[in-house]
Amino acid sequence: MIRLIASDIDGTLLQNGATEIPPEIFDHIHRLEKKGILFCPASGRQYTSLRRLFAPVADQIPFLCENGAVVYGPGHPGPILSKTVMDRRLSLELCGDILALPEAEILISGADVSYLCPKSPDLEDQVRWFLGNRTAILPAPADVPEDIIKVSAYCPTGIEDARAALFPKWNAHFQCAMAGPVWLDFTLADKGLGLRRLCEALDLRLEEVMAFGDNYNDVSMLEQAGYPYLMESAAPELRARFPVRCRNVAEILAGL
Repeated sequence: MIRLIASDIDGTLLQNGATEIPPEIFDHIHRLEKKGILFCPASGRQYTSLRRLFAPVADQIPFLCENGAVVYGPGHPGPILSKTVMDRRLSLELCGDILALPEAEILISGADVSYLCPKSPDLEDQVRWFLGNRTAILPAPADVPEDIIKVSAYCPTGIEDARAALFPKWNAHFQCAMAGPVWLDFTLADKGLGLRRLCEALDLRLEEVMAFGDNYNDVSMLEQAGYPYLMESAAPELRARFPVRCRNVAEILAGL
């Protein structure tokens, strides 16, 4: 029996450069809620960004945000059900390593604010207008005024050089994930942990969860869920690990 559907956003619900959730998804969310099945966006995005994307249903659903580092329950705003805080000293050292890379910018996540120390004004445009995040500009990472739950490297020319420079050192301390073609994420959480915390809060079993994802930062969630679906557009390595796949989430939801 399925009681919860957790879905990644970028590359899964949003494909081919799309910036708005297909309207039929909202119809399915309303229909499935009446059958006792809850829908939860599961993303590296911020809470504010996700609420904007899911505005027609935002008060009715939980949100797994920042790759599982913070989980919100339904409501306006919803209560924080789980928050996984990074060690501040290590986080700031990581920030320094990212800023030392010539082509990399940094995004530091609080519970619902993205803190930026931009080298270029393009970063704020990317985060505020394209992702829809709440942002604050700071002189230095040490000025972040709240708990740090995620540190991200924005690499507009590609992630491979930054990945090679950062992952070997920081894998020992944080969850390191490729979150798309230009983003690397570092947290103490992952989507699998966020999903477990959400299920604990809602008194659900992981076996009752259907999950959709397309990238490496979705693996832990797909491994936890009783009904995992990988998008056909995923990397060959992931397709070899997850045999149940789909091209369109709405088509699967329509069958429930």
